[in-house]
Amino acid sequence: MHLFDYLDSGNGFKVRLLLAQLGMKYQWTNVDIDQGLTRTPEFLKRNPNGRIPTLELDDGTNLFESNAIMWYLAEGSRFVPATQLGRAQVLQWMFFEQYSHEPYVATPRYICRHFPADHPRRAELPARLEKGHAALQVMEGHLATRQFFVNERYSIADIALYAYTHVAPDGGLDLAPYPNVREWLKRVAAQPGYIDLLARPVSAAA
Repeated sequence: MHLFDYLDSGNGFKVRLLLAQLGMKYQWTNVDIDQGLTRTPEFLKRNPNGRIPTLELDDGTNLFESNAIMWYLAEGSRFVPATQLGRAQVLQWMFFEQYSHEPYVATPRYICRHFPADHPRRAELPARLEKGHAALQVMEGHLATRQFFVNERYSIADIALYAYTHVAPDGGLDLAPYPNVREWLKRVAAQPGYIDLLARPVSAAA
């Protein structure tokens, strides 16, 4: 397999972390989104939506959307529950991550890390951060009586939510008011096979 990715991306990190914890080998190419490299004709043949991560499977099929890639890789493993309800609950939190969490936790981080202080997109931050805090509050409440998000077992639901939550302060989201979230972050980081977001894969092709 070959992962086309951007090292600073939490969405890409989800896939890299899962691959590491599954012990799977793959090739890796860094695609600089700031240079428009996901919008080239060559890349758009892989992913017509022009985004990373995109995973090229061994048969040449290209799979995109980080949570779909994780589901494909994790199906049948310890990272996906065996029960129908458990799988639905994992999907529930993965949908929450993409709809209610990522736009308001990940996007502020991107704006703060990639745009200068006088950039027009900085005006988006107050509204996005307000909704980011709302998402973190949902997580805080859920984790008040739980170690992990589904069935008291580490799953791809945790990976999906961890990716951008653990770097939320980069975008101006203070995690101090969320002790349950902070303890959960520690539990995720203590899982076997854990890697850092900016750890460059050894199979890097570019």
